[in-house]
Amino acid sequence: MSLLGGWGRFPRVDCKITTARSEADVRAAITETPLIARGNGRAYGDAALNTGATLVMTGMDRMLSFDDDTGVLIAEAGVLLGDIIHTFLPRGWFPMVTPGTKYVSLGGAIAADIHGKNHHIDGSFRACVDWIDLMGPDGTTRRLTTEDEMFQWSVGGMGLTGVILRAQIRLRAVETAWIVQETRALTSVADTIAAFEDTEDVPYSVAWIDCSDGPHHGHSLLLLGRHATQDDLPPHRAPLEVRHKTKIPVPFPAPPLIFRGLFLRALNGIYWRRGARKAGESLVDWDSYFYPLDALRGWNILYGRGGFVQFQCALPNDTAAAGLKELMDTIAEAQTGSVLSVLKRFGPQSGHVSFPMPGYTLALDFPANDRTLALMDKLDRITLDHGGRFYLAKDARMPEAVAKSDERWDAFAAMRAKHGLAERFRSVQSERLGL
Repeated sequence: MSLLGGWGRFPRVDCKITTARSEADVRAAITETPLIARGNGRAYGDAALNTGATLVMTGMDRMLSFDDDTGVLIAEAGVLLGDIIHTFLPRGWFPMVTPGTKYVSLGGAIAADIHGKNHHIDGSFRACVDWIDLMGPDGTTRRLTTEDEMFQWSVGGMGLTGVILRAQIRLRAVETAWIVQETRALTSVADTIAAFEDTEDVPYSVAWIDCSDGPHHGHSLLLLGRHATQDDLPPHRAPLEVRHKTKIPVPFPAPPLIFRGLFLRALNGIYWRRGARKAGESLVDWDSYFYPLDALRGWNILYGRGGFVQFQCALPNDTAAAGLKELMDTIAEAQTGSVLSVLKRFGPQSGHVSFPMPGYTLALDFPANDRTLALMDKLDRITLDHGGRFYLAKDARMPEAVAKSDERWDAFAAMRAKHGLAERFRSVQSERLGL
């Protein structure tokens, strides 16, 4: 048994870890004991932990075929998005949808139905998935296409419908490895929402927003982006150069006071003013725009030995402005804000249990302690009062009653019972939430 956690390092539980390197390894594990598949461990909480058996899929990391004319890739579930980028971006292809880290596995991206800065235009990861090979509870592998009901349950199903072995996805053709970024410095939630709505045709958009109780409360930096064409580049710039950047190590946790009161207000104020000075258009590399935190090796230790938890909710368009204001006011009142507070615009929902809904999503990181866990209970209630929902890939502590307020998860649990999936595929999260 090994003590294992998600990216937030909370909770950590004893797990029996097995690494799969072949389809036969997966079959042997499934028929032996109930398990959950685990990719690269980037789910924040307990979605990829099982006290009985945790099947690590990073040993199945082969890219099986690629079509240079269409961008169609077939790869095993353990392949990382970063591997895909470093292999195919020099050839003019980039993931159609990517989250804020390139270290998520292909299987994990599908199981969580990840979203990115372009959901308002391109939707979630399912939009680029043609089929998946899924091994079920009896060890049989089925190829599921978008026409199959089980495909719709599996994409976003958090690994609870079976083990994803491989998939066919489509990449996006790009002329360069660069992003034309526009930075806008805004001073209120209302202005930020208006800016999102005014730029709906821009491919990528994301905002950092200040949730602290200081004079910059509600200030934001909106980062808009599009893939640069060759005409956007200066003559000396190589269009498809992909460098392996040196990461900055995080040697020890940050002082706890940074996440509270005066220190947090000062830190957020400095960050906003620095971004405001850079307002306007600039040319940045793909890594800096999509994955700024990946530049810090092991940044999850910043929150200390107890780890951290992320709160991520989605709010519908008609209540988003009021809901965001109440969430942020409650966080400010608690004097325990989030350094990493991210706001994005969502487009239409797709699939049976996909997280996004038309509206806005707010993601916040907090140190895992009694004070912030009590705050998150309040944030749950505010979200529900405004018709919102929660992202299971980031959850580590949600009560079952809160999760089941989204009636889709009752239907998901009933489907699992009907097909005998609950006996074979379990996680600490699924047991906590009654899924």
